[in-house]
Amino acid sequence: MDKLNALIQKAKHSPFYLWLLNTVLLRTVPFNKPHNINVTHIGDNEITICAKNIKSNRNHIKGIHACLLATLCEYASGLSLLIHFSPKEYRIILKTIHMTYHYQAKTAVYVTFKITKQQIEEEILNHLKTQDAIFKEFSVEVYDEEKNHICTGLINWQIKAWKNVKMKV
Repeated sequence: MDKLNALIQKAKHSPFYLWLLNTVLLRTVPFNKPHNINVTHIGDNEITICAKNIKSNRNHIKGIHACLLATLCEYASGLSLLIHFSPKEYRIILKTIHMTYHYQAKTAVYVTFKITKQQIEEEILNHLKTQDAIFKEFSVEVYDEEKNHICTGLINWQIKAWKNVKMKV
């Protein structure tokens, strides 16, 4: 994961490394490969991910499938958390997804997820000093190319230090 974080840092400033990051992500998360989900922008506090209206992403009425929209919300928030947390120190597990759909997507869709280091410190790390694990819910909004608000996902993650994880034998 240190290699992934190094690649992400390079992808912030280089189209080549952004392409390389997308190639690596499509191979390491094979579920997303047929959907051609792409990271289009990485900033210091935000990430933007896109999914096109291609055949494998459509539902029976030729709109973007609801499950793909949920996947985008999970992917954007999860990847953002991985940027801020070392997978060697913390386990990040999806707890729940709650989706609210507002508009049917007929074009490519985009999700931009923003979280600052200050938010990570205040809302997560400070709580982990006194608790074994926390559940943190993030609101993630998806828009299409015409700026229509397609859906809102409430993504709830459990964040826990590995030292507090108890494994069954």
